[in-house]
Amino acid sequence: MMQAPPLPRTRDLVLIGGGHTHALVLRKWGMAPLTGARLTVINPGPTAPYSGMLPGFVAGHYERDDLDIDLVRLARFAGARIIVGAAKGIDPDARLIHVPGRPPVAFDVASVDVGITSDMPNLPGFADHAIPAKPLGPFAARWNAFRDGSGSAHVAVIGGGVAGVELVLAMAHALRQRGRLAEAHLVDSAMVLSVIGPKAQSKLRKALADHGVTLHEGVQISRIEEDGLRLEDGTFLLSGFTTGAAGARPYDWLSDTGLQTHDGFLSVDQFLRTSDAQIFATGDCAHLTTSPRPKAGVYAVRQAPVLYHNLCATLSGHSLRPYKAQKDYLKLISMGDKEALGERFGTTLAGPLMWKWKDHIDQTFMNRFRDLPAMEAPDLPHPRTEDLEEVLGDKPMCGGCGSKVGRRTLRGALSPLRDGPRDDVETLPGDDAALLKTGSARQVISSDHLRALTDDPVVMTRVAAVHALGDVWAMGAKPQAALANVILPRLSPALQERTLSEIMQTATEVMHEAGAQIVGGHSSVGDEMTLGFTVTGLCDRDPITLAGAKLGDRLILTKPLGSGVIMAAEMAGLARGDWVSAALDQMTRAQGSASFCLSHASAMTDVTGFGLAGHLLGICEASGVAAELDMQALPLMEGALELALQGIRSSLFPENRRLLPDLPDGGILDLLFDPQTAGGLLAAIPPESAEETLSALRQAGHDATLIGEIVQGAPGLSLA
Repeated sequence: MMQAPPLPRTRDLVLIGGGHTHALVLRKWGMAPLTGARLTVINPGPTAPYSGMLPGFVAGHYERDDLDIDLVRLARFAGARIIVGAAKGIDPDARLIHVPGRPPVAFDVASVDVGITSDMPNLPGFADHAIPAKPLGPFAARWNAFRDGSGSAHVAVIGGGVAGVELVLAMAHALRQRGRLAEAHLVDSAMVLSVIGPKAQSKLRKALADHGVTLHEGVQISRIEEDGLRLEDGTFLLSGFTTGAAGARPYDWLSDTGLQTHDGFLSVDQFLRTSDAQIFATGDCAHLTTSPRPKAGVYAVRQAPVLYHNLCATLSGHSLRPYKAQKDYLKLISMGDKEALGERFGTTLAGPLMWKWKDHIDQTFMNRFRDLPAMEAPDLPHPRTEDLEEVLGDKPMCGGCGSKVGRRTLRGALSPLRDGPRDDVETLPGDDAALLKTGSARQVISSDHLRALTDDPVVMTRVAAVHALGDVWAMGAKPQAALANVILPRLSPALQERTLSEIMQTATEVMHEAGAQIVGGHSSVGDEMTLGFTVTGLCDRDPITLAGAKLGDRLILTKPLGSGVIMAAEMAGLARGDWVSAALDQMTRAQGSASFCLSHASAMTDVTGFGLAGHLLGICEASGVAAELDMQALPLMEGALELALQGIRSSLFPENRRLLPDLPDGGILDLLFDPQTAGGLLAAIPPESAEETLSALRQAGHDATLIGEIVQGAPGLSLA
């Protein structure tokens, strides 16, 4: 029976923001995707914090990582592409979402779940001497450093709502546990806890007193200073750590969309639609016009199944489902120690049992994203060849350089092609490129392409362009021209145009920054996205090749290792999203200025599919020398070693490992054979200029490291 081709994607659904509702929609989508829809999520970072556990983290009951929903892993599960960036605008007429630093993102249907921001930075001195509780990343880093310091500690929280009370109780508890608490202040221009009932208010006021928190109610702050707060009546409150949990407001750009708003929040009907029927909104950034409710996570969570249904219905032409908001909900408020207060319908309970209930609810919610259901692969068809399972392996094929052909296989296929009829074409050592001679001009030419390792065409284009330019930079040449080679997955004509536009705009930007010009290209349709470039460069002297390394030369590497193992883990849902995001950032870093700093290298190559060991072996073989690596100096991407120790390997690892079977293996040693995508430059530098070169590279912004030297011996590697 003929195998059916993959079905095309025909419409774009874009989730703006990784809030609780959207996270749940992504999870649901992973289990039941809408056929024909291409799903995208846009978020400022690779993770989204769960604010319900923030007080527990501040108090020391949770680790920092416990709070994060990993959107990269969740997007992989959902089959969605993730764009790491903060949306700054929506054009409903043009159906475009504006994200700084990239072409606009087109949509057919969109949903907004970006939460709220704070007015705190508008207080005089706040931006310089205090920190808002959101975003969580900077707050957590500052709090950890302050909490773990020494000496007596003074803290202040601005805002006497539930969030402010939870924060100051948590801070007071954590500092008291360390014997450091001197003073804790809670400051508000109105009465503290005015939004909850008198019983709950009374219990929380007692908790504040028991924890040594001083209340300052009905007061105005004049300014924030380095060591405290100055009130308008002249009172000074000493504080070494000042934060704010007040002044919550919608993002300004929401009002600029032209969509109807209520006090700056996007107005939505009972179907969670804005005034534009193709744009939905949910969570704290939305105002439910039919039955207004306070900003609370419980409503966002309960909107998720309705939003999922209505997004699918809008894309497929079916009926929408109304959202019916509950009248009241159980409010669970942390009280510093492992105690909490619960209130609903005027009934109030407090103590350790309520904390256990709150912790159970929070952990149950987070476990929905930690323990994603395993999606079983379809059974292989019968009959089949007897070695099919062995060749297929036990994991999906990697993208990027992890899907390349191995060095030995490639050399065997290319070796008969080295000699040709033209004397103006010189194949350079390594089979990656050629030198073309036209009169006195010397031009290098190379070509490379990559199977996509991310579904974001903008990031993938940057990676592929930097990767293709690597050969030109490694030869000390200046990029000149480029042809794009694009294979798109099956898409509708509209989505093809959108995707090609993103790719070509990004490619043009990268090539222009490198000093090159896009002069054309070719495109086709296949099962998956593949991007590549044929590039040329001009040399004002003989190109730097693999040959030429001399005894005593120092080895410099301009990027850390680990992209292969990190992206292999990402495909399996085993890599942390921040590791993946950081790895992609490394892959998109151009090496033009590094090439300039290394222009006096004896030999140079870019580290790509064959891994550091394979490419260094290429230098040794071409130069007739050996190399010694300092394993303690080897630079690694965050998470690479941890994943290697778990036994995670890229598809190309076994083939790379066979190049040097005598070297020991395991742990960091295996990363020598990890295929790198858009990796760094590896250069042999004369010893007298190595330190100066290293300093110049670092001043140019490169994570360059001295990793070894060229030694005497038969071509090969040794470890120090």
